[in-house]
Amino acid sequence: MSIENIVNIREEFKKSEIDFKNLPDYPLELFHSWFDMALEVDKDNAIAFGLSTVSSEMVPSSRIVLLRGVTEEGFTFFTNYESRKAKDIEKNNIVSLNFYWEKLEKQVRITGKAVKISAADSDKYFGGRPRESQLGAWSSNQSKVIDLYYKLMNKVEKFEGLFEGKKVERPLHWGGYCVEVSTIEFWQGRPSRLHDRLLYTKDKNNWKKERLAP
Repeated sequence: MSIENIVNIREEFKKSEIDFKNLPDYPLELFHSWFDMALEVDKDNAIAFGLSTVSSEMVPSSRIVLLRGVTEEGFTFFTNYESRKAKDIEKNNIVSLNFYWEKLEKQVRITGKAVKISAADSDKYFGGRPRESQLGAWSSNQSKVIDLYYKLMNKVEKFEGLFEGKKVERPLHWGGYCVEVSTIEFWQGRPSRLHDRLLYTKDKNNWKKERLAP
């Protein structure tokens, strides 16, 4: 199919629906339920989500990152603190997360405040990464412009030599963020584009539930 024909692509959503008469009081309960289903049907993609940030110049930017933890405090991911996303967060730490699980016809949209986790927690996660990934964190100046023919593996080999026979310590410019949730919307695809949408909004220690029009 050519790009000219994309206007004719149609898909009917009909796999599930939200039971608005039996909603949990806390959104993480519903998130865990949906996430467990996503892990069952597509483990490799279940943890991937779109992270959107806005720069100090009010320019939005989105990329796919991996979820590495969910607690009452929020959603955790890891990155280079000198990357574009981290520079955006430094100026404006209100971010958006978007999970889309195609096989379930489900989507979860989250807004919240991204806050650096403790150095100890970043150390703990970094220590459990494969050694190759640890060396990669040292080797890449993430988001910086490099030569088209830059030999990245040469830099990896440099750090392999520096850490030969030693534990690879976490670089200080690499670590985690926890996104403290302010809103979380659950979207379930439904026939005829009459999708189910459920919005939780945090109000101090409580959560307000609202249904949104499709």
